[in-house]
Amino acid sequence: MVSIVKIKNGDIERAVEQAIDLLGGIEGLTQGKARIMLKPNLLSNDPRATTKPRVVGTLGKLMKNAGKEVSIGEGSAAAGGFNARNGESYRTKNRELLNAMQQHVFETLGYTELADSLNVPLINLHSGKMVDVAVPDGFAYDTISLHRSLTEIDLLCSVPMMKTHVLATVTLGMKNLIGLYPGIIYQAVRGHMHDLASKVEPSGTASAIVDMVRANKLGLVVVDAHMAMEGEGPTDGTPVKMDLIIAGTNPLATDMIASNVMGFETDEIPTFFWANKAGMKPASIDEIEIRGEKLEDVQRNFVKPTIYTWESIRDVWGAREI
Repeated sequence: MVSIVKIKNGDIERAVEQAIDLLGGIEGLTQGKARIMLKPNLLSNDPRATTKPRVVGTLGKLMKNAGKEVSIGEGSAAAGGFNARNGESYRTKNRELLNAMQQHVFETLGYTELADSLNVPLINLHSGKMVDVAVPDGFAYDTISLHRSLTEIDLLCSVPMMKTHVLATVTLGMKNLIGLYPGIIYQAVRGHMHDLASKVEPSGTASAIVDMVRANKLGLVVVDAHMAMEGEGPTDGTPVKMDLIIAGTNPLATDMIASNVMGFETDEIPTFFWANKAGMKPASIDEIEIRGEKLEDVQRNFVKPTIYTWESIRDVWGAREI
C-alpha cells in the first residue's frame, strides 16, 4: 500500500499528515515502535538537492505527539570546504573533517534549528560507537558496520528527496540508506563501498543499497517530492516542482511507485532487480494498492540521467583521498 498526496497551496505539513493518514495513521504505523530515527537525504549542503526540513519536521511532530522517542540521523557525502574543494570531491575517513562537515551540513540546511525546535537529537552517522551487523546472503557485504544508534531504534523512517541519479538511475527511499555507511570506515563519498559493490554489479550502488536495507529496520518511507530533480542528479540536475508527498511502509513498493511517477519503468532501476533477487516484494506495480491520487494524474516523464558504471567514473569522482 502506497499513498500519493498533492501539496495544495504550499501546505507541505498537511500533505504529509494526509499521506500518513491514508496508510492508517501515525499511531497505527508506529504501534509497538518506541524509538524512531528519521533519515533525510542531506547529500551535501546544497538545499536544491536535499530533503526539506518541513517534511522531516512534520513527521517528527507526529511521532512525538504519538509518544515516540525521535532522532534525526545522517552521514552526508560531501560539502564545500571540507571534502569538496575546487570542483573536486575527495574520499576521506578523517574523523575530525567528517564531524565538522556534518555539523556544517546540519546547520546550513536548517536541521540544527529543526532539532532544537523538536527537542530531538541530531546524530552524525559518520562517527561514534560502531556495531557490526550481519547481512545473511549479502551481495557486497556479509557484515556492515553501523552507528550504534541504528541498532537501538525500533523503526527507521527514510525521508528522501525525489531525484534522478547517474549511477542508480533514481534515488529514493532505499538509495537514501547509502548515507548510513559511516565515513570513518567506508569513506565519505563512499568510495570504498562503491569499489566493492562494483565487483558485484556495474552501478556500484544497487547491491550495497539492498545490503544496507536488509541490515536495518526500514519500515516507513516518506518521499519529499515537493521539489524534485531530473536529468543529471543527484546534484547537477534541474529542479522540478512536483508538489507531491509519497509514502509507504514497504520501501520497495514505495520506491517503485515514486519512480513510476517520474516516468521510469520498474526494469530500468537496478536497485529493484537486486531487491527482488534478495527476496523482497513486490515484483510489479500491479501488486501495489495506491491510495490518494491516481498515478496517471501525477506522472511526469523526467529527463533521464546519463547512466555511468562506477568503473567508468571512478577515476574522476572521489578518486583521491584526503
